[in-house]
Amino acid sequence: MAFAWLPGALGDIAHGAATTILLIAVTTLAGTLLSILGAAGRRNGPVPLRHAIAWYVEVMRNTPFLVQLFFIFFGLPSLGIRLDPILAAMLAMTLNMAAYTIEIVGAGLDAVPGGQTEAALALGLRPRQVFVKIVLPQALKIIYPALTSQIVIMMLESAVVSQIAVRELTYEADMLQARTFRSFETYFVVTLVYLAMSMALRRLLVTGGRRALGAGVS
Repeated sequence: MAFAWLPGALGDIAHGAATTILLIAVTTLAGTLLSILGAAGRRNGPVPLRHAIAWYVEVMRNTPFLVQLFFIFFGLPSLGIRLDPILAAMLAMTLNMAAYTIEIVGAGLDAVPGGQTEAALALGLRPRQVFVKIVLPQALKIIYPALTSQIVIMMLESAVVSQIAVRELTYEADMLQARTFRSFETYFVVTLVYLAMSMALRRLLVTGGRRALGAGVS
């Protein structure tokens, strides 16, 4: 094992890690918002909307993420829609994560006792206020561990976007091993970086969840 190349590669590794963090930050915010809207629409929206969301979830959950990514990056240009690689990666990751988290958020919404909604409506709150202030916070607290795990999984799956030349951590690792011919050492270091990022992200999410949703979040 030889790591003499490592000091000169730290800049590339840091750049790749920063891009990965950017991808998961955007995906987490956009994907969680879409999942909340999707879960609410699937339960309270008009019938055509419910069917559309159900089909979206089924398609995204039953096709490979790599195929979805290629469809967005290579397929959409046939329709005149061309996206920068990093934008295509963000879109693919967001749509993929939202499909899974719609089911997670939906399970949380179903777990909130219906009597609370009825009581809030009886007190004069509007349906939107009931959902945002009463139902959603309780649902998020219930499903937060599963949601946290899904976000971490999505960060690890971001390695796939290296296939469309997004300069995230795996892409930089590929370039480094091609230059140094030290494949074992390169991927060993990058594996440790992914491990550290996953642990840090999970800890950050748990800490943020406790502050936003109160005690009991894990």
